[in-house]
Amino acid sequence: MNSPDNSRLDEQLEQRARELWQEAAQRLDPATAGRLRAARRQALETARVPAARRAVRWLIPTGAFAVIALAAMMVWRPLPPQPAATAMHAASGVDDLDSELPPDADKADPNLYQNLDFYGWLASTSSHTAAR
Repeated sequence: MNSPDNSRLDEQLEQRARELWQEAAQRLDPATAGRLRAARRQALETARVPAARRAVRWLIPTGAFAVIALAAMMVWRPLPPQPAATAMHAASGVDDLDSELPPDADKADPNLYQNLDFYGWLASTSSHTAAR
């Protein structure tokens, strides 16, 4: 796939990069070279540490988070549902009753829909009676 010219250029580029790297490495001052060697040794030692030891480092924060989450779940409790009687007392005002929606057709008694005119008349007379 690579033409002979491309492979020859790649080899020349690689050779030139090696020469520049060796030249730059020779010009390093001793303090920088010492720091680079120390960093290299530290990186190699870190790579030799088994994965199990590295995983142990995560156990303490993970365990702490799990304990906090468990404690929060044990302390937090949802509000108990209010009984229906309390809800009816809260909606006892006339304005509240007028603004209520009719029940769903699936949940309501079908007999309620037979005499809609009567219920309309009842609602209009009860509001007039309440206004007097």
